[in-house]
Amino acid sequence: MFSKISNFLGEVKGELHKASWPWESDPKIKGLKKYKELVDSTVVVLIAMILLAGFVQFWDFFDVLIVGSSHDFVEYLFSRFGR
Repeated sequence: MFSKISNFLGEVKGELHKASWPWESDPKIKGLKKYKELVDSTVVVLIAMILLAGFVQFWDFFDVLIVGSSHDFVEYLFSRFGR
């Protein structure tokens, strides 16, 4: 059991060494500048998530408004003309 886990983790480590990491492109860069591409990509993803959440929230509010209005209209019709 443990040998399978150890073997799996060894293979994962080997595959991660084969991957190209964005901060390995220039070994002269030190500190946080090394992660500039990673930080920029993360900021883009966060902005996209916020915009998508706002879009979904807007349409959810709009749908609730329309469904609520149509529900009130149907109740008015039934109260006025009977069932």
